[in-house]
Amino acid sequence: MAPLWLMQILSRKALGLGVKRVWCRGIHRGSRLLADHPPAEPVTSISYVHGTSVLPLTSRTVQQCLWDTTQRIPDEEAVVVVHSGTRKTFSQMSKDVETLAAGLLALGLKKGERIGMWGPNSYEWVLMQYATAQAGLILVSVNPAYQESEVKYVLKKVGCSALVFPSEFKTQRYYEIVKKLCPEIDHSPAGGIKSKTLPDLKTVIVLDKKFPGAFQFQEVMDAGSTQFVQQLHNLQKKISCDDPVNIQFTSGTTGYPKGATLSHHNIVNNAAMIGHRIGFDWKKGQRIALPVPLYHCMGSVLGSLVMAVYGPAVVFPSPTFEARALLEAISRERCTTMYGTPTMYIDLLAQPDYASLTSHLTHGVIAGSIAPPEIVKKLATETAMRNIVIGYGTTENSPVTFSGFAYDDIFRKCDTVGSVMPHTEAKIVDTNTGCIVPLNSPGELQIRGYCVMLGYWADEDKTRETITSEKWYKTGDLATMDEYGYCRIVGRCKDMIIRGGENIYPAEIEQFLHTLPKVMEAQVIGVKDERMGEEICAAIRVRPNEECSAEEIKEYCKGKISHFKIPRYIVFVNDYPLTISGKVQKFKLKEIMEKQLKL
Repeated sequence: MAPLWLMQILSRKALGLGVKRVWCRGIHRGSRLLADHPPAEPVTSISYVHGTSVLPLTSRTVQQCLWDTTQRIPDEEAVVVVHSGTRKTFSQMSKDVETLAAGLLALGLKKGERIGMWGPNSYEWVLMQYATAQAGLILVSVNPAYQESEVKYVLKKVGCSALVFPSEFKTQRYYEIVKKLCPEIDHSPAGGIKSKTLPDLKTVIVLDKKFPGAFQFQEVMDAGSTQFVQQLHNLQKKISCDDPVNIQFTSGTTGYPKGATLSHHNIVNNAAMIGHRIGFDWKKGQRIALPVPLYHCMGSVLGSLVMAVYGPAVVFPSPTFEARALLEAISRERCTTMYGTPTMYIDLLAQPDYASLTSHLTHGVIAGSIAPPEIVKKLATETAMRNIVIGYGTTENSPVTFSGFAYDDIFRKCDTVGSVMPHTEAKIVDTNTGCIVPLNSPGELQIRGYCVMLGYWADEDKTRETITSEKWYKTGDLATMDEYGYCRIVGRCKDMIIRGGENIYPAEIEQFLHTLPKVMEAQVIGVKDERMGEEICAAIRVRPNEECSAEEIKEYCKGKISHFKIPRYIVFVNDYPLTISGKVQKFKLKEIMEKQLKL
C-alpha cells in the first residue's frame, strides 16, 4: 500500500488539482485540523465534529465529471451489464449519453423539467442518469416496484413531463399500469399525451418495445441530430452546479414518500469524497460489483457517479439483487470491490462456494442499515475482503455523511459507522432540549454542510420540519459519538422501544443475537403490550441446515444481556419485508409480527 502522503498527492493529480501540502489533518477541533485518515488521538470533547480535507469541494457538474474522465481514460471499461451482455468504454458511453441527451431535446423537453426513470438496473438507466444531467433536466428516480397509486402520487407530486420504463419486468407490466392511469395514451401521438389524471405528462418512452402513444427508446436516440447536438453544447453554459439534478423519493415508512431534491454540487462532491476515502483516487484497475438499485442513492452516487469521478468500471450482475448472479459476476468479471446492504452480504456468505469465487474481491462497502458485527468479522476473516468500509448516510444527505477507513481496526468496523466525511459537520443532540449531548451519550444525529439536500420537492412544510433554520438536517437516527469522532448508530428515534419506562435500542440486541452461531440475521422490534406498553420481539433467520428454538435463544441471552433486553417473543422467519434498496421495513415487520402473535 502506498503511504498516505503519496496517496493524497496522487488523488489531487487525478482530479486535476495542484499538489499542496498534505501534512495538515482532517477533523475540526478548535484551530486544529486533522487529516482525512483515522485520528490517533482524541479530537472532540463533546458530541460535535467537523470533517476537513486536503481535497477541496468542486463546482463541477455531473456531465463535466464524465467528460473529464473520458478525456483521461477513453478506452477503459466504464459499464458492464452482465444480464444484457453490454460492455461500454468511457468514450462509447459518453457518445451514447450525448446522443440520448440531444434526443431528449429533440422531443421538446426543456431545462428544469422532470423526467421519471422507472425500472430495474440497466445500461439505459445509467444513460438516462447522465443524459438528463447534460440536458439540464431533473431525473426522478422511481422505485421499480411502485404500483399504480404510488406512481400516480410521484408523477403528480413533481409534475413529470416524461416517464421512461421497460415494457415489463417480472410481474410488473409497466405500460399497462401507465395505461390505467392515462387511458388517453392509446389514442395519442407519441409526445402529445393529454391526460386528465396526469396533466404534466406529455411523453412516454419505452425501453424495449413500441406501444401506442409512446416513443421507443431507440427512436429517441435516433432523434438526436446535429442540430440538437449543437443546441446541447450551447446549453452547457447555462447549467450550474447548484441546479437540481435528481429527485429521489424516500422509502416512505410513514405516510407518503417525500422527494429529496439533490443538486449537482450535492452528489458530485459526495461521490468525490467517498471515492477518495475508499481509495479510488489512487487504486488503478478497480471494478465495482453493484447489486444495489440505481434508483437509490447508494447505486447512483456511490456506484455510477463514483465511476464518472474516478474511473473504476461498474459491473451490474442482474436487474435486481440475486445472490447467485452476484457471486458469478464477481468471479467472471474479477471484481475488486462490492457495495451492498448487510442483508446482501449475509446472502452472499450463505452461498457454499463464496470463498473460492471472491478471491479478487479485496474491498467492500456496507451501508443502507446497521451492519451486524459478526458479519463484518466473517467477511474480514473468511474472505479476501480485508478492506471493509462501513458507510452511513441518508438520501437527504446525498447520501454519505460518515464512513470508516479501510485500515480501521476490526473493533471500529464492527461497532461504528466510522468518522465524519470531509466538509461535513455532525452533532448529536438531546431530543428534548436540542442541546449537544456529552460523549458516548445517545441523542439525535444532525448533519450540516454541502451534502444537505435543496429540500423536499413542493413540500415546504416537511422541509422546515427536517432542516432547521440553522441548516442542520435532522436524521431521526439515535447515535453516540466517542472522543475520536467515531459514530455509533443505536437505532431510529421512532424505533426505540420503551418497555415499562426502560429505553431499549433494538440495534444493541440485534448485534448481540448475531453472536449466536445458528443465527444468520436478526431484526428486533417493539410490539404492543397492555401491561408494559411495548415488549421486545426478535424476528430471526436461522442459518441453512440449522435448527433452533426460542428457548435455546433465551437461554443464550441469560447472564449476557440485561433481563429486560431479552426478547419476550422470538419468531423464526425466512425473510423480511424489504425496500427495493434492501433495507428492512420495520414498520411492516411490526405489523406482521403483531398479527402473527395475535396482539
